[in-house]
Amino acid sequence: MKNILGRRSTLLKAAIFATGFSGVVAEYILSTLATYFLGDSIFQWVMIISLMLFSMGVGSRISKVFNQHLLKWFLIVEFALSLLVSFAPLSVYTMSAWSTSYETLIYVLSIGIGMLIGMEVPLVVRINNEFEELKYNISGILENDYYGSLLGGVFFAFIGLPVLGLMYTPFVLGLVNLLVAIALIISLRKVMSDSDKKLLLPSASAILVILVAGLLVTKPVILYGEQSKYKDKVVYTKQTAYQRIVMTQWKDDYWLYLNGNQQLSTRDEVMYHEPLVHPALTLHPHPENILILGGGDGCAAREILKYPSVKNITLVDLDPAMTALGQNNPILTELNHNSLNNEKVNIINTDGYQFIQNDTSFYDAIFIDLPDPRTVELGRLYSYEFYKSCYKLLRPQGVIVTQAGSPYFATKAFLCIGKTMKEAGFTTVPLHNQVVTMGEWGWSLGQKASPYQDLKNTLQKLQFSVDTQWIDHEAMQLITSFGKDIYVGDNKGPVKVNRIHDPVLYKYYLKGNWDLY
Repeated sequence: MKNILGRRSTLLKAAIFATGFSGVVAEYILSTLATYFLGDSIFQWVMIISLMLFSMGVGSRISKVFNQHLLKWFLIVEFALSLLVSFAPLSVYTMSAWSTSYETLIYVLSIGIGMLIGMEVPLVVRINNEFEELKYNISGILENDYYGSLLGGVFFAFIGLPVLGLMYTPFVLGLVNLLVAIALIISLRKVMSDSDKKLLLPSASAILVILVAGLLVTKPVILYGEQSKYKDKVVYTKQTAYQRIVMTQWKDDYWLYLNGNQQLSTRDEVMYHEPLVHPALTLHPHPENILILGGGDGCAAREILKYPSVKNITLVDLDPAMTALGQNNPILTELNHNSLNNEKVNIINTDGYQFIQNDTSFYDAIFIDLPDPRTVELGRLYSYEFYKSCYKLLRPQGVIVTQAGSPYFATKAFLCIGKTMKEAGFTTVPLHNQVVTMGEWGWSLGQKASPYQDLKNTLQKLQFSVDTQWIDHEAMQLITSFGKDIYVGDNKGPVKVNRIHDPVLYKYYLKGNWDLY
């Protein structure tokens, strides 16, 4: 008898290990969904996980109302979780195609799934109370729940998100919950009533059929929902460990998006990349060693390779999937002239901030071609500390250029970047250009130990020695001139320096006039 009770207790602990695994991955899936659809990753992860933890507390409280047939109610919870978790992303993508209320749906799903997860542990503790002494019961159940959570985190980071993506990972979780329920039904059938078995076994079979059907339709449904986010035909999608990469096509032109935000269009990308590269490399007397942070599409490298004096380009991009796309995708290799496969280009996939902190090389020019500073983590790469580290890596007269967002749609963010670079010791000049598919866009150029008394005037006199499609001497008069300050509302007023311990930049960015764009 004691052995039988021990086996049943062990089975319940294995079940709670599996549900701990499933529960934590469900939290991460919903947080990733919220980030993808709503932006501001830190805010969304904090809110989703906090909301789910609160809901778990509510679910734990609700579990007190169940006084009989505890195993049956636990299995029903597992069935409900299996369905909700499996179809959560599918339902959000589907709603995104028809309505703007997907934000509400994401939070409702978080509450519902959180409540169900919160009911699991108290129910299993009470069930296991019949098989094991209390002190072993409580510690054993919680221990396995926490261990399962660790495995879930590792699974999501290394397999779930980068390999299976948001399409198939939820169904893995759904199957985990369902298999836990089926294993308990089979193993504990002797302690279950006939009526419970007649209810639960057909239910498990029906849910299995639903999950299989969901697996078959999830890809076209999610692609349909994703297509609704873009006005043009989606021709490429990939969910990586770091971001969602999407390419769209309209006639002969292509657009590249990262997490739903446009990075370039083949129609007019030269109007972005030429101002990014050529003023800096023409200003420098003899550029040889170049660093690019970001730029995984290869277009900045294409422009830099036009300079015969350049001997080495180090390109640092966090996402290996993005640089692989720039190296192998025929659309991008044609666009970037196969620049990322050039022998002068050395690609390193790592975090740009950490690379700058640890690098010991010296550069003639640093180009920062990264996504807009819409989050705290991206804001690090536009901080005083970051620019100060860049300053140390530049040789005298070295030049740094960063994309700085829109001087019209996010004026305070644009000004903050220039002010922060100046605080780090650079002589700075703001630049801007009308990129048709992106609107008014800007850069901040800085020079270390600049020999020029008037850097802006020097830039306006530049003559370019390499072939360009758009930028020329006349264009330099335009991109260095801003006219009078016409900006109003939240875009007007003093700005602070963006520091690691005082990350003001992302707030300026999010409060911009983006509704006019």
